[in-house]
Amino acid sequence: MVFGWFLVLTGAISWALTGFLRRYALAKNLIDIPNERSSHSLPTPRGGGVAIVAAFLAVVPVLNRFDWLSNPVCLALWGAGGIVALTGFLDDHGHIAARWRLLVHFAAAAWGLYWLGGCPPLVVFGYVLDLGRLGLPAAAIYIVWLLNLYNFMDGIDGLAGIEAITVCCGGALTVWLVAPESNAWLSPLLLAIAVLGFLFWNFPPARIFMGDAGSGFLGITLALLSLQAAWIEPRLFWVWLILLGVFIVDASVTLCRRVLRGEKFYEAHRSHAYQYASRVWAAHRPVTLAIGAINVFWLLPVAGLVALDKLDGMVGLAVAYSPLVYFAYRYKAGDSRAQAGSSE
Repeated sequence: MVFGWFLVLTGAISWALTGFLRRYALAKNLIDIPNERSSHSLPTPRGGGVAIVAAFLAVVPVLNRFDWLSNPVCLALWGAGGIVALTGFLDDHGHIAARWRLLVHFAAAAWGLYWLGGCPPLVVFGYVLDLGRLGLPAAAIYIVWLLNLYNFMDGIDGLAGIEAITVCCGGALTVWLVAPESNAWLSPLLLAIAVLGFLFWNFPPARIFMGDAGSGFLGITLALLSLQAAWIEPRLFWVWLILLGVFIVDASVTLCRRVLRGEKFYEAHRSHAYQYASRVWAAHRPVTLAIGAINVFWLLPVAGLVALDKLDGMVGLAVAYSPLVYFAYRYKAGDSRAQAGSSE
């Protein structure tokens, strides 16, 4: 009952603060102006993701005070998430060179890994793989990649919010199913509610955008929550990768195809599959809702089978990702020439 009130408080803080940030952005002229690389057509205030950061981080110490969240996890989420959010906020208000942002991202990943205890063991085809310190570089790259791909995928109204809510709820449910005695399901549920308050303003047609502060914070927090879950039960890492499948597949296929074509992959573009789909359907809402439906009705059941040990994690990952890879190619992920020639 007490935690329920904390959820209500978190959602209310996020909702109210997003409204305040919208007025602030309008007053300070923090407006996202559409250009040829944009997926929106109207000037829109940005920076609303700060409300997610503030609402979530404000309640995390309270969970720690009630012994619902351990000190190391609290420090991991607060330190890594806060560093990334602050960097994104400064970048939203000006510009920080990509190399310095990347350096901060790896520093935040190192901080999170330190407090979480490093790289957790994984179950690969029934065998436990514990890399120990050798796994730290791979874990850091995983965190930084998920952080940045979340920023890449925050390109149409409501998408990043719907993804975070469905992934967090699915992650909370599977942790509760596997380890009901653990409180590890509380953090993702709290994050989902914080995002819900923001989504009220961001659902298509969006009245404010998330900005780098919010998308980067969500990316690194989801990565850390997935590693925390893996420490509880190694197969839960595959569960989180499955739940994040739409974002991981679209971003990864897009990046690989752009690199193979010799394009400057680090430059802004709009060649993701979800962006192409939004132009084909001439609206953001159906794409956002379709991806939410995929998460709930396809990825969550597969993830549930893996969580309950009815399906091997690697096999479940292949099953879950196969149709996603097909749709990524179907909707021209990474093929900027094909997108430009068939979408205008």
